[in-house]
Order: sequence, then C-alpha cells, then structure tokens
Amino acid sequence: MPYGGPASASGTMGRACVAYFDAVNKAGGINGRKIRLISLDDGFLAAKGVELTRQLVERDGVLFIYGSLGVPTNAAVQKYLNGKKIPQLFLTTGASRFNDPKTYPWTMPTLPSYSAEGAALARYVLQSVAAPRIAVIYQNDDLGKDFIGGFRNGLGERAKSLLVSEQAYEITDPTVDSQVIAAKGSGANVLYFAGTQKFGAMQIRARHDLGWKPLHLVCSISSSVDAVLKPAGFDRAEGLISTAYTKDPGDSTWANDADVRKYVDWVKANLHEASASDPGHIVGYMSSSLVAYVLAQAKDNLTRENILEVATHLDNPPTPMLLPGISVRTTPNDYSIITKFQIQQFRDGLWVRIGDLIDG
Repeated sequence: MPYGGPASASGTMGRACVAYFDAVNKAGGINGRKIRLISLDDGFLAAKGVELTRQLVERDGVLFIYGSLGVPTNAAVQKYLNGKKIPQLFLTTGASRFNDPKTYPWTMPTLPSYSAEGAALARYVLQSVAAPRIAVIYQNDDLGKDFIGGFRNGLGERAKSLLVSEQAYEITDPTVDSQVIAAKGSGANVLYFAGTQKFGAMQIRARHDLGWKPLHLVCSISSSVDAVLKPAGFDRAEGLISTAYTKDPGDSTWANDADVRKYVDWVKANLHEASASDPGHIVGYMSSSLVAYVLAQAKDNLTRENILEVATHLDNPPTPMLLPGISVRTTPNDYSIITKFQIQQFRDGLWVRIGDLIDG
C-alpha cells in the first residue's frame, strides 16, 4: 500500500483492510482461525514493492497477496507471483493487464475495467455535446493509457478528428499546470483527466483558475470527495462528470439503506474519525469482505490452489456497498469482478447519479 509517496491518499484503503480483519479476529476469526494481515508501505515505488513482496513470500510465507494498489507496483511483481503460483487477488486496479487468465492465471483485479470506463465516458460526451473538441490529460503509465485507450475506442472512427489535444504527465512531475494550459489553448470544450488523486486535484484547480469551463470529466480514480474534490475546492469541482459502482454514504438516497448503515457503523467503530465516504475505505471494506468470503468457502483446504479455485468461481457472493444491479461474478476465463458502473455528476458537494447503469 502507498502509505507514503505521491499516491498516499490511497493509503486509506490499506487502513480499512487492516481494520476489517482486526474486527474479524475480535469476532472469532474465520472457520475458527485468526487472520494475520501484513500491510507494508511501498510508497508507490515499484522497486520497493518488489522488495517487500519478496519479503512477504520468502520470509513471512504468506498464503496470498490481496488488495495491493496501483498499476506499476502490481505489474512489477505480477510475473514473480505467478511464477511462484501465489494468488494476487482483488487488486485495486482496473488495468487490462491484470485480467489476463491465460497469461497470468494467479492475478485478479477488483476495480471495473479502466478501458470500459473510458469508453463509457466517451459515449457520454458524444451524447451530451453537439460539437465536441476534446482535450485529454493522462498519467503516462498503464493506468492512464488504459483509460485513454478505452476513451478513444468509445469515440470510434471520430476519435482522430475530435481529439484536439493529448497531454501526458509523469507521476514524479511537480504539477500538471503546463498540461492544463496546453489543453485550454487547443480550443477544447471537453476535458478528460485520467490519473491519480494528487494530480486530479491539481488539474481541477488549474482548470478553474484559468477561467476555463469545458465539460470536465475525471476517471473514477480521481473522483474521491475527500482525497480530490475537497483539496481542489468544491466550487472548482462543481459540474464534474465521473463514474461509480458503489453506494456513496454521503448521498441522502442511502440514508436508510441497511447495507450503508452497517458500513457507516463499522467505520465509526473501527476507523473512528475517518470519513465513511472515502473511496479507499469503501473499496478496502469491499475487497476484504471478498477475501473473508473466499477464506470461509475454502474451509480447511487452505492451499493456494484452492484459494484460486474459489476466487475464480464467484457467483454473486454477498458483497457490501455495490449499487443496485451490480453484482460480483468470476469464471476461470474472465476475472472481471465488476462489469457495470454509473455515470455521475458532482453537484452542491455531492455526486448525483445520471441515467441507467452502463455495462462495460
């Protein structure tokens, strides 16, 4: 987990995972066994992630890895873990390289496909803007390229004529101001950002401070109210478009929803002053519940082979916080945990759902 470094805003997920299994252990564990979850800080550095993964496998003898965040950090250990036949489960990424059962049968993502999400947002642009001139700003790695690749696919044959500016940035860059200035200078009336939280907040501020008012879309990774929109400023974020697949505890729609109330009570009891609306807490809670389910179904056959067998045959297990109509299913040939999501717009401090679910 990146508890430090440029993606540290996502460290909330790791804290939720640790808290989840602390609570499970206090309640007696799973099938009479306590769970030892080891969570280490890779600082979102691939080399550090490799070092720590080897430590977990070769020194600590872990049964499997789960929930690890990020494309570069997970990619750096993917071949190693598959070579060792160690499950790399429910990763916090939607990059296409992690849903490739033929090449990497031991690796499975949690998040919806970045490519499918990008395509859905492109279709939304085509439906919403009569004469779109589109600028994209993306993180120059597999994450950003997957989003943008899907976005181009969604535009279809018109992509070349509609995309008037494509600006990449590196995760180590201090700002994205120059990319936003170049995007505005292109004359675009649509801006699509595909990158991580820190830069998501930066580009919202930069776009607003330039007085530029395009239709502004952001990938789901950068839609967090607490990690992105608050730092950017709610007034600057007003009108943003993104996607969702989980319920938002801050949305009054779910005020009396039993699933949400249970989750909010869990956050209060186990994460204390933390925000229940933080996507990291929601995803950590959700992915940990899937791990608990897999362990429960594995019973006393706690081999790595059986863990993978259970994980690749999920058929709508009880999964908290998913929007109605979204369920979890996997097969040995398709590891797509979640295949549907919802277009949403940020209005008056809250995300508001627009239209029906989109199948990715």
